[in-house]
Amino acid sequence: MELDMTKGSPFRLIVKFIIPIILGNLFQQLYNLADTVIVGRFVGVQALAAVGATGTISFLILGFLQGLTTGFTVQTAQRFGAGDLEGMKKSVGNAAVLSVVVTIVMTAVSVLIMDWLLRVMQTPEDIMQMSKTYILIICWGMGCSVLYNLLSSILRAVGNSRVPLYFLILSAAINVVGDLVLIINFHMGVAGAAIATVASQGISGVLCLIYMIKKVPALSLRKDHFRLDRWCVRNQISVGVPMALQFSITAVGTIMVQAALNLLGSTVIAAYTAACKVEQLVTQVFVAMGMTMATYCGQNRGVNDLDRIKKGSRIAFWISAVYAVFIYVAVQFALPWIIRLFVSGDVTEVLGYARTYIGICGAFFIPLGMIYIYRNVMQSCGYGFMPMMGGVVELFSRAVLAVVAASLLSYEGVCLANASAWCFAGIFLFIAYRFTMKKMEREKAAALAQAAEEQLAQESFGSAVP
Repeated sequence: MELDMTKGSPFRLIVKFIIPIILGNLFQQLYNLADTVIVGRFVGVQALAAVGATGTISFLILGFLQGLTTGFTVQTAQRFGAGDLEGMKKSVGNAAVLSVVVTIVMTAVSVLIMDWLLRVMQTPEDIMQMSKTYILIICWGMGCSVLYNLLSSILRAVGNSRVPLYFLILSAAINVVGDLVLIINFHMGVAGAAIATVASQGISGVLCLIYMIKKVPALSLRKDHFRLDRWCVRNQISVGVPMALQFSITAVGTIMVQAALNLLGSTVIAAYTAACKVEQLVTQVFVAMGMTMATYCGQNRGVNDLDRIKKGSRIAFWISAVYAVFIYVAVQFALPWIIRLFVSGDVTEVLGYARTYIGICGAFFIPLGMIYIYRNVMQSCGYGFMPMMGGVVELFSRAVLAVVAASLLSYEGVCLANASAWCFAGIFLFIAYRFTMKKMEREKAAALAQAAEEQLAQESFGSAVP
């Protein structure tokens, strides 16, 4: 099922590759969505707020690890595109070793600092214990998330976006059943939701591993492939760390927003949580487009086809822009029915807050799509600094408005913090992408000129020999 994206119509390749990723991402979102819906309806608004209050922390920790694992597999896509199967296998083995080490360290650190972090975020006392219970279980199980994210990234790097989808569909179903059984039958509350989430992610990861071992000969590794190679590790860290920091920088901004939100009380937190879950669900197309461009551009970077990279980037932008307009209008109409999934009884107050969030943030879906596209294009081409700086722009934008919103106790200010971050970061990354492409074009022209000079010198030397 491997797909070579260096040949054929970019539009058809992108559409073919992205559809399984979109479906997979939607099912992955069902993990958290199922937690939110079932917790909100069967445990209560405070439990819903407790799960929501930890969302930014999950993004900080798991986003950092996802950035690392994605960055570790950029080299895999490049080697596959270049036809270097031995180099591809070495990159996979090194990525696996690095991921294990980082996961152990991150698990220990996150568990140790969690109580302090929740208090720094000014988590309300009435939901503090439930929040701590939920997020600690997620932290202890982060290895399950890393296993799936790494292996699915490896499969996508070689053009296989379907198999991770199949396993996610199964595990999403298991997660929903687990939520219902643990929360309703065993009355485990938020702990049951967290356990079901971790177990489902672990199942996805194990199934990906079994598939790779049995069905993908190109990814069959020997012991020596797991021996850390200095050049390979340096390359993976130089790409993976900026990607991870970019996620973390963004997460720090969302934590500041959450801290401002926590001052407004449990009901507002619950409404914001529900609205964010809706936003995260409908914006998975942007996430999927970013993942698609990472593979597409990574493989084409392996053969240094810059024109094809630019063409694919233009196609990705227009697909995302059209979708952004459509989904904004659709969610505005559907929101009253959607909110009733999260909260039973009178939904008037929760719906009002949720509508404010969607109305403000949804108007900036186009620049959000730009963030995912241009960030992944540059990262997959081996340029991680500017995408990381895009995260800094997001952080600064969010931080300024979060501070203002906290001082004014303004819910609208909290919503605008996200919208402004998307707008400024999207514009910044587009400009950075243009400069990066010109830089790569200059480097390619210089390399071709040098090769031509060397060829000419060899021909001259050959003609001079009697």
